[in-house]
Amino acid sequence: MIEEKMLVLLRQGKISKWFSGIGQEAISVGVTMALQNDEYILPMHRNLGVFTTRKIPLERLFSQWQGKASGFTKGRDRSFHFGTQVYKIVGMISHLGPQLGVADGIALSHILRNEAKLTAVFSGEGGTSEGDFHEALNVASVWSLPILFCIENNGYGLSTPTDEQYKCKHIADRGIGYGMESHIIEGNNVLEVYSEVNKIAKSVRKNPRPVLIEFKTFRRRGHEEASGTKYVPEDLMNFWETKDPISNFEAFLVRQDILSTSKIQILKTEISNEIQNGLDLAFAEDTIVADLETELKDVYKSFDDQEIKPNQSLKELRFVDAISEGLKQSMVQHDDLVIMGQDIAEYGGVFKITDGFVEQFGKARVRNTPICESAIVEVAMGLSIAGIKSVVELQFADFVSSGFNPIVNYLAKSHYRWGQEANIVLRMPCGAGVGAGPFHSQTNEAWFTKTPGLKVVYPAFPLDAKGLLATAIEDPNPVLFFEHKALYRSVKQDVPTDYYTIPFGKAALLNEGNDVTIVSYGAAVHWALETLDNHPNISADLIDLRSLQPLDMDCILNSVKKTNRVIILQEDSIFGGIASDISAQIMEQAFEYLDAPVQRVGSLNTPIPFANSLEQQYLAKRNFETVLKTLLEY
Repeated sequence: MIEEKMLVLLRQGKISKWFSGIGQEAISVGVTMALQNDEYILPMHRNLGVFTTRKIPLERLFSQWQGKASGFTKGRDRSFHFGTQVYKIVGMISHLGPQLGVADGIALSHILRNEAKLTAVFSGEGGTSEGDFHEALNVASVWSLPILFCIENNGYGLSTPTDEQYKCKHIADRGIGYGMESHIIEGNNVLEVYSEVNKIAKSVRKNPRPVLIEFKTFRRRGHEEASGTKYVPEDLMNFWETKDPISNFEAFLVRQDILSTSKIQILKTEISNEIQNGLDLAFAEDTIVADLETELKDVYKSFDDQEIKPNQSLKELRFVDAISEGLKQSMVQHDDLVIMGQDIAEYGGVFKITDGFVEQFGKARVRNTPICESAIVEVAMGLSIAGIKSVVELQFADFVSSGFNPIVNYLAKSHYRWGQEANIVLRMPCGAGVGAGPFHSQTNEAWFTKTPGLKVVYPAFPLDAKGLLATAIEDPNPVLFFEHKALYRSVKQDVPTDYYTIPFGKAALLNEGNDVTIVSYGAAVHWALETLDNHPNISADLIDLRSLQPLDMDCILNSVKKTNRVIILQEDSIFGGIASDISAQIMEQAFEYLDAPVQRVGSLNTPIPFANSLEQQYLAKRNFETVLKTLLEY
């Protein structure tokens, strides 16, 4: 009845879009009834029955679809693109696949906490063509996660029929390849859905494991209403109309003398009144008033970023050892913190940063992963939803591209969309200068400084690396923590021995002078220091940014107003890099203080070559000194 009302409102222009689940309602209702109320469900946009079975007040659902404040996303998203911790529902994003890996993370939390619970996640047969499907099922199988992968095979992915989506006879057949139990269930019979899923769920709670369930059903409306159904043969539509889950269940209840015609009418009247009351409340609610401060504030979750001061005890550490020690002390500080990544357990990671961690913290918290960056980022998001912090090592920053979608579309947007923090640190070993070639040498921070909702940190010294990593793990927002590989074993420093933090967004002034401001970060800071050592006559402020998002523009502007000249040095290629944004802000906010044009120095606009002579030519270090001298002579 809600669906039918939405179709009327759509024709009247009172709602903007509707994804109908008519024809497949039995799956949503049956699965949800088989789960306990404190077990998470991750539905799709055609699973209205999940929300009604969990008894979400209709006025809140209608307000969500109207973009009103009483919804779940403050008007920032529509349809079922939302989550709610109160009802243990985590809605989808339009990219479909990522929620499968997120469900893995929630299921992992049950294992870590020794809970007899499971997680259920929905996908359509079209979504099973995405790589995220393979990655999520593989991880769930390898880790024996208590999860139900509920695939609604409704015949079409928008207009593409199943015979153009996959070649196997049944999606359930894929379970064999994952070593996973699988079932095919008649998706239009609510009693069969409930009884079969309930039996499977009870078994999974006792014996944790993933189960792939294919529900055979049909979508009798368009993908969304504007799409229509002209591509569906009429005889096929007529066949599935005879299998309608609601009318058939109603007829069954009448035959069993559980319902009567009069009772049905009473129920329909009650439901109709409930729907209308909910709509009246939603329509009567004021339109959201745009508030700039609120919008900006909700991009990140606020937290008490109080600096933890170190003690006076120091020891000399290499950059790589400072990161290892900081990570180890955070594992002690947060006793449920989980580290995940390729080869990080017994092997200790390719850079040996987690060497010995398994012996100290155990394999449950130090987890080797398959080669599946997308799924592991999603698992981290699921852990965060369940209230567990995690650190993910991207073996090389270059490989983050394989997990790009969940980072920029799930982690970055979750708090803004529905108030759910992504309490995740992504460690990013990066940078050139070590002869690693095009696929292991990128410094790709600009991919992420562009994305609202992410924080980006890039230390240049061991002391900063240890303190900033602790802050990154304390911070409930997603942090990309860049670690330059060329610094790992080449830079040493006295570092406090105990646990401490360094606040984000505060640059370090490494050198003071009056003639020029040099702004840099990462390995490039050391190039600047070397240049100043070779030219003691140059009087320069040298600013090490340390964090790029948030960025300490006040420090930069104050220095520029003093020196009146500025050069920004980055290892990244120049076009589209962070130096461009810093330069633009200086021009906008301190133009009248400048005695010369802002200079940017970056590496060549080429991929990063392997041969030493080519790599040295590529790097921005090559011409920094020349540009600096030219700026001083302007």
